[in-house]
Amino acid sequence: MRSLTVLGSCGAWPEPGRACAGFLIEYDGFRVVLDLGYAALPQLLAHRPHAEVDAVVVTHHHPDHCVDVSALARVRYYETPDAPRIALHSPPGVVDVLRAIEPSPDPTVVFDLHDLADTTRLGPFAVETVQLPHYVTNYGVRLTAPGVSLAYTGDSGPSADHAKLAEGTDLFIADATLQGPAPRTAPRYVMTATEAAAAARGARRLLLTHFWPGSDRSISVAEAQAEFTGEVMAATEGLTLPL
Repeated sequence: MRSLTVLGSCGAWPEPGRACAGFLIEYDGFRVVLDLGYAALPQLLAHRPHAEVDAVVVTHHHPDHCVDVSALARVRYYETPDAPRIALHSPPGVVDVLRAIEPSPDPTVVFDLHDLADTTRLGPFAVETVQLPHYVTNYGVRLTAPGVSLAYTGDSGPSADHAKLAEGTDLFIADATLQGPAPRTAPRYVMTATEAAAAARGARRLLLTHFWPGSDRSISVAEAQAEFTGEVMAATEGLTLPL
């Protein structure tokens, strides 16, 4: 099985019935989670009841992208204490957040910690990372395995470096926090749907995510379609895409 399942699609905080950033990628038995923000763990448990994942990648330490990693640690610590540690690839600030939420057990009891900036391999995937503009250190991630290539911006402002992630990928996952004309303020640390579409040039499909709560997502899709010639989709909890 080779698929991507959306666990969460909201930015900032989750709307009722939704969750913040999270994606489950399955590739021939290897399971990796990209981000795990507010309310994303229950979505993961709907697919993996005992949190059976091999690795977690967290793009940055904002809670709407990482706070439920702490909840994941609790599930593994109490439900399957003898299971192997989960590889956690993240900027260092993520571990500081996890320790502040729950210092005992220490994150190292459940997780095998790795600096995402130095990660080049993740199970079957070759990994490329690009630091992208945000309020804190944030890495865009590209995963490539035989027959599969996808990329994820995390949470990013406009950047020429998006091209490094998007070019030649089958699926580009981009934050589309805002709608309408781009704000004139600079520097910029989040994108509009139109900017997300521009960032995706070179990819075959675009999955918009990180919507501001209360947004009409059909508007974001329409704005992106005016800029991107490939398929444009809106992330929604439970959506599963074949890879």
